[in-house]
Amino acid sequence: MDKPLKGVRVIEMAGIGPGPFAGMWLADQGAEVIRVERPGGSPGAERDVLLRGRRVVQVNLKAPEGVALVKQLVASADAILEGFRPGVMERLGLGADALLAVNDKLVYGRMTGWGQSGPWAPTAGHDMNYIALTGALHAIGRAGERPVPPLNLVGDFGGGAMFLVAGMLAALLAVKNGAKGRVVDAAMVDGAALLMAMMYSFKGMGLWRDAAGYNLLDGGAHFYDTYECADGKWLSVAPIEPQFYAEFRRLTGLDADPVLDAQMDAKGWPALKERVGAALKTRTRDEWMAVFEGTDACVAPVLSMTEAPAHPHMAARGVFAENGGVMQPRPAPRYSDGAPETPPMMARGQNDTRAVLESLGIDGARIDALAAAKAVAL
Repeated sequence: MDKPLKGVRVIEMAGIGPGPFAGMWLADQGAEVIRVERPGGSPGAERDVLLRGRRVVQVNLKAPEGVALVKQLVASADAILEGFRPGVMERLGLGADALLAVNDKLVYGRMTGWGQSGPWAPTAGHDMNYIALTGALHAIGRAGERPVPPLNLVGDFGGGAMFLVAGMLAALLAVKNGAKGRVVDAAMVDGAALLMAMMYSFKGMGLWRDAAGYNLLDGGAHFYDTYECADGKWLSVAPIEPQFYAEFRRLTGLDADPVLDAQMDAKGWPALKERVGAALKTRTRDEWMAVFEGTDACVAPVLSMTEAPAHPHMAARGVFAENGGVMQPRPAPRYSDGAPETPPMMARGQNDTRAVLESLGIDGARIDALAAAKAVAL
């Protein structure tokens, strides 16, 4: 099948974290993603899942000829994405104004933590700092304990990369419908805050306590938490709706305990957690899963990264695949005409500079001259 973004060309300025994740997703969906790297490339790229599916040009952005070459790449592209601090691309001569002057249909995707404006925009930070300002980090953790970093899923990838991708796709659609190109300012603080929309709704309705570990979906409820089993492994338990809660109680034998009838009485949740925990501690994780398998009790095993690819459901859907010697998640989502194939991993020391430039119509003599001027590495 043709992947949905076939025919879309994206220039990716090499960076780390959410920028490469966005480039990976676009490449997974069929876009031609050309990654502009410094001479020398990206160490360890052959095992970096985030770099799969790219072609690479190695350009010296300190050389005027290198900057001019990036502008030539952009002239034939649909989009560019970059993840530098505000002002860095401008200092290189590759800011939004300069590139939109070269290609007025260009979608210019910018990925930052704090955004392109605001008093903190020029300062450094990482995922946990960004989500700290949104209320998200404050809401994640156990009651009375310190906030827990949720890996870097909420800021870098959920609030950052996926909002960058969504914004770029929206802008690309607008261009297809006749609009001019535009800048997409994807800030992790913006995206992570938007991911909290439901929690802010609950807070506005008086249904959410502004503290971690006391609420319906943060581990405060006895029916929405993780529980240790007899073998030290864990179950995720989430039977929120009454019919699922009843099924969970039936299968665990807790239906005989009338104290658990008061499911939504938050004052009783700590005591009910002890009862549920004691019941689940009587068997191993896999013994419990033999009980819950195929039911609506809303229970799933907590799997390690080693275990997850082999689970029967994940294996049946082909969620993971070994690619280039690295076990990794396959592209998502999937479509009615089939799931996208997993793009190849980047080769060790991959450098497609000559091939990419030749595909743009640049002759060999000029490419050699650029190399001699140290504007590119071949």
